[in-house]
Amino acid sequence: MTKENQYFPSVVFHPGETLAEKLDEMEMGPKEFALRTGKPEKTIIAVLKGESSITPDMAVLFENVTKIPAHYWMNHQRGYDEFMAREKRQAVIQEAVVWAKRFPLAELIRKGWLPKRDSIQEKTMEMLTFFGFSNHTAWEDYYFNQQLKVAFRISLANTKEPYAISAWLRKGELQAAELQAMVYSEKKFKEALPELKRIMAIHPEGFFMQLQAICLEAGVKVVHTPCISKAPISGSTRWLNDTPFIQLTGRYNRSDSFWFTFFHEAGHILLHGKKDIFLENLDYNDKDMKKEKEADAFACKWTLTEDEEAEIVAAAKLSKELIRDFAKQFKTHPAIIMGRLQHKKLIPFSLGRAFIEEVVFD
Repeated sequence: MTKENQYFPSVVFHPGETLAEKLDEMEMGPKEFALRTGKPEKTIIAVLKGESSITPDMAVLFENVTKIPAHYWMNHQRGYDEFMAREKRQAVIQEAVVWAKRFPLAELIRKGWLPKRDSIQEKTMEMLTFFGFSNHTAWEDYYFNQQLKVAFRISLANTKEPYAISAWLRKGELQAAELQAMVYSEKKFKEALPELKRIMAIHPEGFFMQLQAICLEAGVKVVHTPCISKAPISGSTRWLNDTPFIQLTGRYNRSDSFWFTFFHEAGHILLHGKKDIFLENLDYNDKDMKKEKEADAFACKWTLTEDEEAEIVAAAKLSKELIRDFAKQFKTHPAIIMGRLQHKKLIPFSLGRAFIEEVVFD
């Protein structure tokens, strides 16, 4: 039976009410019933008032006196306990509705990250399930208060869109959980960089699957998580236990931007520690800004160095042929050259569009 067609009764009474009716039928008071079952009178009264549960031991004793099978009392108690648990759960869900409304729910459903649901209460429950939390305060402890620092070491409290960002991060974690990676090897990852640069230089069809497979062999998980409107992020780097994890969006749908972001995130893995999480749109302190610049320098090294860039800038008037020659000489892609010069405003964005390739992940 699926979740959608399960039946849950609107009300379930405590088995103590059934016991009270049976004692009336038997014309027996709680004192005599307590004596016959060998249980304290206060325990029987607590059951009759619905203040105490019927235990397996009690159910067997009740069977002897009431002639009602023990399994009936146990099933009744179990049904009541489940009903009360669901009632408490609904209260928790209702308390979390305001929290859930802060997420871009319509977009998350449209992207298939959440199943389609009608009521806000159902959407709230799906949001909690998505994050793997039983209540919204656990989400706040995790993403705002850093209660579980072994897994998430930064607070999103001061970011512009913490709810959307946390959803994007969580989706990446779920994607990463589906990947099987070798044990991380810094040596293997470094040795893989030239091959990854070669793939960058030709940007073939299916490039992302090749990139992902090479990284998995080195123990690095890489996933593509589409951007969501309130979390305009290009990439993120963090460690999931002992596995480095790169999450990319392909935000600008440009090959030059994608590859620079990938090598930037790779730089964080090789240059910086496991305790760091690197994510765009954060207000970094001076120490972390230094690390960002180091990652940028690493990305330049593997896409187009400053010396190579200077040689291109010093050349005669750039032509398509000259750009292709430089790309071949420096073992990079023409889009990398054009993107760098555009970024530094050395050429207009209208120039060299033919070299800029889209990023197709399928």
